[in-house]
Amino acid sequence: MALIKSISGIRGTIGGAPGAGLTPIDIVKFTYAYCATLPQRKPQPNGNRYKVVVGKDARLSGDMVEQLVVGTLIGCGVDVVKCGFASTPTTEMAVVFAGADGGIILTASHNPRQWNALKLLNDKGEFLTAAEGQAILDLAEREDFDFAGVDGLGTIEEEDFTDKHIEAVLAMKAVDLEAIRAAGFKVVVDAVNSVGGIIMPRLLKRLGVKCICLNCEPTGEFAHNPEPLPQNLTDLSETVVREKADLGVSVDPDVDRLAFICEDGKPFVEEYTLVSVADYLCERAEKAGEPIATVSNLSSTRALRDVTEKHGGTYYASAVGEVNVTTKMHEVGALIGGEGNGGVIYPALHTGRDAMAGVALFLSNLAHKKMTVSQLKATYPQYAIAKNRIELADKALIDRILDALKVRYAAEDVNTIDGVKISFESERKWVHLRRSNTEPIIRIYAEAPTQEGAEALAQEVIGVAEGIIRA
Repeated sequence: MALIKSISGIRGTIGGAPGAGLTPIDIVKFTYAYCATLPQRKPQPNGNRYKVVVGKDARLSGDMVEQLVVGTLIGCGVDVVKCGFASTPTTEMAVVFAGADGGIILTASHNPRQWNALKLLNDKGEFLTAAEGQAILDLAEREDFDFAGVDGLGTIEEEDFTDKHIEAVLAMKAVDLEAIRAAGFKVVVDAVNSVGGIIMPRLLKRLGVKCICLNCEPTGEFAHNPEPLPQNLTDLSETVVREKADLGVSVDPDVDRLAFICEDGKPFVEEYTLVSVADYLCERAEKAGEPIATVSNLSSTRALRDVTEKHGGTYYASAVGEVNVTTKMHEVGALIGGEGNGGVIYPALHTGRDAMAGVALFLSNLAHKKMTVSQLKATYPQYAIAKNRIELADKALIDRILDALKVRYAAEDVNTIDGVKISFESERKWVHLRRSNTEPIIRIYAEAPTQEGAEALAQEVIGVAEGIIRA
């Protein structure tokens, strides 16, 4: 069993002892702490009760977790708007649609079926800051409860915000409905038996796209490992080729990550989801003479920077984590941002990763370019990423290793806002080392123009680290 507590919420495997897995007691504790800290984030709304939106993906534990969360919210005197089955971006937008004071998303994202989580939102439908999340963790550990009396209990209303989300995507100025409909696209969607199977086919139909559904029944019994990586999408690749489709679309269980399969069955590569959408938006902004800024985290591909600068824009890097990306996006007024895991954040819609926005913008780009998906991919700077890790018996070694690498590569471009990232500009490659928040390990991402180059760079840095460990 596992329970991971972080500033963005709690995540764990269902069952076991309190504190060791995600149990009813843990769910109640953290939901209470979220309610009790609402006044710190927003003053009481005109003497009225607070209102919180709750949405869930299709996990088998979803009903149980939802009942506990909603019951606790009501017991705290908070009114609840239940969204039922709803993607993460739908729930984020529902906070604004409903005029709510916050939201709780019940999803463990790409984790397997035995996992669930509580992801916590503010009144803008965005994830909480580090300080706000820490306040909730601290209060939950104190278990200092004080629930409402019978006359102060909250209420429940139910509303499905799926169609409102779709309408908002269709209304985006950058989405060219006419071009998409004229292109006559055929798309295969793999929704891994979760809420993507509800919203994605409905959106594609409105876009005039022929949609072939794969694993679209929201049963919660995931047909394969739910992380949208190439090794998990073999059925999607085969179906795209067999059906002579233009594109394969894969989403994770809560539909905030997006990956494509080319018409030939080969991966478009998750890192390039954001790159392709950014290329389209930057090109539009360049033609209109508008300022261009893009953001991704330090572990995302350099291709976004290359594409941004090609269109005369400025690229910015943030620490890893969606809240860090969105914070930097607000700071620089970004046109587009996201993460290399297929997370597209388009602030003209809302400031959260949104696979529906990503699909609509990608299809607009494809319709304008009049290329196949594989041809489109070939127009972008080509890079490969190697992902490794170092496991340590002593967590104290982490700082020694990171400090030594800063000294060893001081002549290069060294960024320390999140671990250590070393960029070798003349060779168009980089390596990023960062500590895990939950385990005594260092994660190592390296990128270069070839897979062999990326692996070689990672092994070079691992060799330096191993020398420090032996010393």
